[in-house]
Amino acid sequence: MSLLSGVSSFFGLDIGTTAVRVVQLSGSGRTRSLKKYAFAPIDPKVSMSDSKADQQKVIQVVRELVEQAGISTRDVAVGLPSNKVFTTIVDIDRLSPEELEKSLMFQADSLIPTPVAESKLDWAILGDSPADANKVEVLLSSVSNEFLESRLDMLESIGLNVIAFEPDSLALARALTALDSVLPTMVVDVGSKTTDIVITMNGAPRLIRSLPTGTDAIVRSALQNLNIDEKQAQQFVFKFGLGKDKLEGQIYNAIIGTVDLLVSDVEKSIKFFLSRYPNQKLDRIIVTGGASVLPEFPLYLANKFGVNVEIGNAWHNVAFPSDRQSELLSVSNHFSVATGLAERDE
Repeated sequence: MSLLSGVSSFFGLDIGTTAVRVVQLSGSGRTRSLKKYAFAPIDPKVSMSDSKADQQKVIQVVRELVEQAGISTRDVAVGLPSNKVFTTIVDIDRLSPEELEKSLMFQADSLIPTPVAESKLDWAILGDSPADANKVEVLLSSVSNEFLESRLDMLESIGLNVIAFEPDSLALARALTALDSVLPTMVVDVGSKTTDIVITMNGAPRLIRSLPTGTDAIVRSALQNLNIDEKQAQQFVFKFGLGKDKLEGQIYNAIIGTVDLLVSDVEKSIKFFLSRYPNQKLDRIIVTGGASVLPEFPLYLANKFGVNVEIGNAWHNVAFPSDRQSELLSVSNHFSVATGLAERDE
């Protein structure tokens, strides 16, 4: 959802559930150089609240972070969280751009969950439809005007100039997959409240899903099944994860039910993708967020689906000095969205 083109210097801003993150890159082309990155924790109760007072707290965190990070531009590309944006892929008759726009607007009421008059729509043609030779595949995103305007007002109030809004899932895929990746690649990003799934092919998203299970639900399973406090549950889950031989398998047994609910939804997404593109085969799964730091979870996915599973690297397409490698890789699983936003081609 681009608001302005031709801006060459901007930064990516990810206002997440538990933290705010910023990334600024320099240069152009396939590999850009890391200029600045930073994050600040935020209380989930504040970040997820719609109250004016809490939104003021969020914007104060953003203001301080941008200043402390030494970001040198006021232009910004901003992520849209999965719970606020609807993204789908639809087949539309092969038409001229003007006719396609009319057709989409005409059909939009049946395609998006919010009323068209109260929504901002954006779309991109991906190519030929795999289902009908007379149609094209279109990536369609919608977000409520109310949310968009509120976020725009917030950011403009601290002197930022929003050049684009983009769904987190698209930014995620851009940062973690090879820019020229032809083969189907799935990205699984487990956040605290939700899990984002994106399958890309030929460099473009072909399936986008947001699942209502995240690390909070996994920790809650340990809490309830082991009768321990929240802090202990958090420590145990991220120390032992799905290790069956750790603590006599107690953590594994406590959380496997919730993990399997999540994995079952991942499986449904794979099946849906393969039913739409029957001649394709999933090449690999890239995990990030909580999925990359929950012990044994990547291996569990690899064994379940018989496919290579890799830990995502947010700096995959970014150049930086070699002496910063360990510092940057240690925080990589938190920065995929902000980096993907900073990598946008304006």
